[in-house]
Amino acid sequence: MPLYFLMGTTTENGQRLLREDPDLIIDAVREIQSDDAKILGQYAVLGRYDFVMLAEAIDNDTVARLSLEMSVRVGLHIETLPAIAIRLLTDNDEGLQGLGNTSAETPAGEWNLPQDEPS
Repeated sequence: MPLYFLMGTTTENGQRLLREDPDLIIDAVREIQSDDAKILGQYAVLGRYDFVMLAEAIDNDTVARLSLEMSVRVGLHIETLPAIAIRLLTDNDEGLQGLGNTSAETPAGEWNLPQDEPS
């Protein structure tokens, strides 16, 4: 499935919501994931954006719905960027042959969401 970066900046309401519930983003991600789209990882970052999330979705329409749902639930302004594996942009034969049907590789463990504690 294609990968996307969701770059989020908190709204004034989002800042209030996150102050009241620091786990809001993690909980929202768990609730809205589906077989067609899911967020693979999320980070709080310094700079222009407050959060960066890596998502995979079957198409642009699906990731747009995921982005909108995250925006509404958490109070974020989200800019969604399609991710293209750098190896697909190279001049070698291997990179250009699969350009239309290959997505970027999913990164290893650091992109995983925190697991629920066993009850």
